[in-house]
Amino acid sequence: MLKILALLVIVLAADAESAEPPTALIFGDSLSAGFGIEIDQSWTTLLQARLENQGYEHRVVNASISGETTAGGVTRINSTLATFSPELIILELGANDGLRGLPPAQMKDNLAEIVTRAQAFGTAVVLLGIRIPTNYGMRYTTAFENVFRQVAEERDIPWVEFFMEGVALNDELLQSDRIHPNSAAQIILLDNAWPIISATLSATRK
Repeated sequence: MLKILALLVIVLAADAESAEPPTALIFGDSLSAGFGIEIDQSWTTLLQARLENQGYEHRVVNASISGETTAGGVTRINSTLATFSPELIILELGANDGLRGLPPAQMKDNLAEIVTRAQAFGTAVVLLGIRIPTNYGMRYTTAFENVFRQVAEERDIPWVEFFMEGVALNDELLQSDRIHPNSAAQIILLDNAWPIISATLSATRK
């Protein structure tokens, strides 16, 4: 009997050692893909370091693509879920829809579809909201910004109203295109997203 118990302990220990850590997956565009900076300076890399410092076991997978739209996100969400089986998806899409003047209603449908598929897979989702310049017209910018609130409320997920808070319009924190954050801005982006990321990951531990 003791031999059997000892063998069981060894097997369980081996399984624990071989188990993959849970995955926190970032599903975004150039704001999260490290456009124009070294990837080890990006907020996504800083997130991995913070998770480790805070005692989380999660590995960060960055599935962001520069130029990605919400429609593009819909086309690849299923394969991404199947490949990485994430515990959490940090959804940061929509900026390119707005910059291209795509219909906010279409963007809303796409974001909702991404969230729905992730939730059906058993994956938690947090949403990072984006704003666009007011020169697109007040009606469009208001409709665009409202999309994130509507998706978050309808799908019951936590969200950040403005991921670029404290960075947008600050030339010292932007690259020469005055759109993309520079390396100095990355810690601010992480701080903006961190409260809902940490709260959601902590909830999954319970």
